[in-house]
Amino acid sequence: MKKVDLHTHSTASDGTFSPSELVDLAVQKGLSAIALTDHDTVDGLEEAIRHSEENYPDFELVPGIEYSTVRNGKDVHIVGLYIDYKDEEYRAGLQEFIDSRTRRNRKICEKLTDAGMPVTYEELVEANPGAVITRAHFGRLLLAKGYVKSISEAFDRFIGDRCPCYVPREKITPQMAIEQILKAKGVPILAHPVLYGLGKDAMDELVGEMKEAGVVGIEALYATYTPQDERDMRALATKYDLLISGGSDFHGSNKPHIDLGTGTGRLCIQYDYLEKIKDYKRKS
Repeated sequence: MKKVDLHTHSTASDGTFSPSELVDLAVQKGLSAIALTDHDTVDGLEEAIRHSEENYPDFELVPGIEYSTVRNGKDVHIVGLYIDYKDEEYRAGLQEFIDSRTRRNRKICEKLTDAGMPVTYEELVEANPGAVITRAHFGRLLLAKGYVKSISEAFDRFIGDRCPCYVPREKITPQMAIEQILKAKGVPILAHPVLYGLGKDAMDELVGEMKEAGVVGIEALYATYTPQDERDMRALATKYDLLISGGSDFHGSNKPHIDLGTGTGRLCIQYDYLEKIKDYKRKS
C-alpha cells in the first residue's frame, strides 16, 4: 500500500530537517509522496523538488504552503497543495504575508527586551538563515540565552497566546489565503480543524464558511486526531463535498513526539487520497 504525508515542514520555516533531508527521510520511511508546506513561504520547494528529481525519480514532492491566518481573533491555517510557486504575481502577494510576519516579530523582540530579556530581530535571523521566523524560533533563542529552562516555558510564560510578550498577527484572513492559493492554481485545504477547539456547531460553521470561500479539501487525517475526531472530520467532508487530505505536521525535533508519515503512531494516509486531489487539480 502506497502511503503519503501531505503536511510537513522544513528549515525553510520552523522544521529542523532541510528540504533535502526531509525528502531523504520520507524515502527511508517508504512514503511515495510528501507535500512540503512550510509556514508562509515557498523558499524550500526548489531544493526539495530538485533533490527528489535527481535522487528518487519514483518519489513525488508536492509543492505546497501553509498560511497562518486569523478568523474571529483565532488562528486558522490553510494549506495550499500543487501551487504554482514560481508565478510572479503569486510571489508578490506572498511577500506581503511575510512582511506582516516580520513586523510582528520585531514587536515581539521589543516586548521581550522591555521585559528584561534582550532579543534582537537581527540575531534571530542570523541564528536561522533563510527561515521564516516563528515563535518556535523565539523559544529556542530564549532557551539558548538562558532566559528560560525549556521552550515550553517560553510559550507558557512569555510568547504563548495571551502571554505578556505575545503580539497578535495582522488580520490576514483565511479568505485572503484561499484567494491567493486559487490564483496560483493550487488546491486549498482547511488544516487540522480539530486543533481550533471549536464546538460542533462552531466547527460546522467554520467548514461551511471555508467551503463558501473556495476551500476544496479538509485535513480529516492528522497526527494527533482520535478515531472520533477522524470520524467527525470525515462526516464534515461528506456534508460539504470536500476532498480528504491529511498529514503529520512533521517539524523534526521541534515536535519530537510527531514522526513523519505516522504522526504519533496511528496515522496512515493512503495514496488514493492524493490521487483524488490530483484528479481535482487536473479537472480544475
